[in-house]
Amino acid sequence: MDESARRTLLARDYDDRVGLLAPDGHLREGYEPTASDATLRDLYADMKLGRHFDDRMVSLQRQGRMGTYSPMAGQEGSGFGSMYALDEDDWVSYQYREHAAPLVRGFPPEYLHYWAGHESGNAALADDRIFPLNICIADHIPHVTGIGMAAKLQGNDDEVVVCHFGDGATSEGDFHEGLNFAGVYDTPTVFICHNNQWAISVPREEQTAADTIAQKAEAYGFDGVQVDGMDPLAVYEVTLAAREKATDPDAQSRPTLIETVEYRYGAHTTADDPTAYREDAEVDQWKRVDPIDRLELYLRRQGVLDDDAVAAIEQANEDRMAAAVDQLSEVETDPDEMFADAFAEPTPRMVEQREYLRDLRERHGDDQLTRDE
Repeated sequence: MDESARRTLLARDYDDRVGLLAPDGHLREGYEPTASDATLRDLYADMKLGRHFDDRMVSLQRQGRMGTYSPMAGQEGSGFGSMYALDEDDWVSYQYREHAAPLVRGFPPEYLHYWAGHESGNAALADDRIFPLNICIADHIPHVTGIGMAAKLQGNDDEVVVCHFGDGATSEGDFHEGLNFAGVYDTPTVFICHNNQWAISVPREEQTAADTIAQKAEAYGFDGVQVDGMDPLAVYEVTLAAREKATDPDAQSRPTLIETVEYRYGAHTTADDPTAYREDAEVDQWKRVDPIDRLELYLRRQGVLDDDAVAAIEQANEDRMAAAVDQLSEVETDPDEMFADAFAEPTPRMVEQREYLRDLRERHGDDQLTRDE
């Protein structure tokens, strides 16, 4: 697919969702992937890594070795598909579920540190041009717009800033402020909204009366497009088109809002019980259009994958994750870290908590501290 054809994807009607790869692994008639078979094989391998990473992280949390974790199973098509469309110099800011960002950019083992409560986890992301993981809903969106404005003022025409967030973020004021400024100042930003149908326990249709999230971009003067988030090739092509437009100084409107329609199979976080607000039948229905399965079917048909290749990929992914977990076990716990950057000056209550942990550690050592935590 050439650049002009990709640009037409951004001009589709909001109710005309972009889809290029069917659940049975067949391509839409007339479509030829921009990425090579080798690149798509790598994309598949990384998506499989993401699914294995997700399973292990949930297991580690249940063992008490991780803090509260946000599963991404079901969203690999949008996460990895969009990351593969970016240049390595592009900046990425995400909410908390888009684990594809660090996994695509080298999977630094320190990424596990963050979820285990170590500040070194965020520090490692900066080396890969990924902003610290954001927990506050939509707070990072205005920052991303500002970074895009800075890149434009500095004349960095090849630099794009990409922002990931969930559908729940579109109900926050920060979303509207960030996109409004992006439209006014014509910033080189790509906003990717992962519409996974649920903002914790609230369905999308109860958050906005708009038919789509993508159409909200029209109010701010730039393109919005809705794409099948379970289709990694469609997400890749649409993100690539948005990136090309963002780096085009002659483009009339450089920002783009991409709404990826998808589903999270698991809980909102490991502290959530999704059975309280949705039916298992709904989850099963979405699993029939799984993004990993459909890409595997296509690559098998192309002769790029077979049983041996899939087994080799799975083994390599298991080895990478095992190495990261082993590295995590070597990190020493310093309870002072959790108090270091919360405020410029610690509050009396924080001082009391810090001294309590210091005393506990001095009297009983790290093992007792871990059990008491």
